[in-house]
Amino acid sequence: MTELQGKVAVVTGGSRGIGRAIALALGGAGARVAITCTQQYQAAEEVAAALKDMGGEGRVYQFDIADFEATSQAFDRIGSDFGGLDVLVSNAGVTRDQLLVRMKPAEWDIVLQTNLSGTFNCNRAAARTMLRQRSGRIINITSVAGLTGNPGQTNYAASKAGIVGFTKALAKELAPRNVTVNAVAPGFIDTDMTQVLPDAQRQAVLQQIPAARFGTPEDVAACVLFLSSEGAQYITGEVIRVSGGLAI
Repeated sequence: MTELQGKVAVVTGGSRGIGRAIALALGGAGARVAITCTQQYQAAEEVAAALKDMGGEGRVYQFDIADFEATSQAFDRIGSDFGGLDVLVSNAGVTRDQLLVRMKPAEWDIVLQTNLSGTFNCNRAAARTMLRQRSGRIINITSVAGLTGNPGQTNYAASKAGIVGFTKALAKELAPRNVTVNAVAPGFIDTDMTQVLPDAQRQAVLQQIPAARFGTPEDVAACVLFLSSEGAQYITGEVIRVSGGLAI
């Protein structure tokens, strides 16, 4: 598949889980991929190596997306190294789950700063390039938690709901320049983050999923790949749930 042959894609949080699957899917479609990470540098390098083994190109950029200046500088480096930017997948995020009455301000702040402000930082940096090119695809990874809420996740749900509104507003700003902005809302995806949950909790969630299985990172990556393609050129401002029916 060469749908994205020669295109330049940035995948934030691309070292593992959903981000890793997205980076590999875009690379498999011919994109040259910049993989960003904050801490998981070695894992990100392994993704870059896997892309090279596929005959593609992957480079790792380590910075904190919650840091506005560091993000701006990193995107400048990426643009210089690759010669442009065609696809941004703003995927990086964190959780600090806690009941609201027990939640510390620091647990609220880090989730909002990383998930929501980090989305702003990356989208702003990418949009500046895409507006000049008069083309581009931005895909923000939100969550069904931002649409339905989850107990113990007021911080996470607020950050992901914010991404939904942010995506819709930005889509209206960028559409006249042929830049689409969409969001993908995964449900319960089987990753390292969810595998640590107690079996009883996993089974309780499974009973709520009409598809009767947990999602895979590749399920999410397939949706992102489509939104990155020419076939999605008239789709913007949408939130697509990849949840097996969990959030109908």
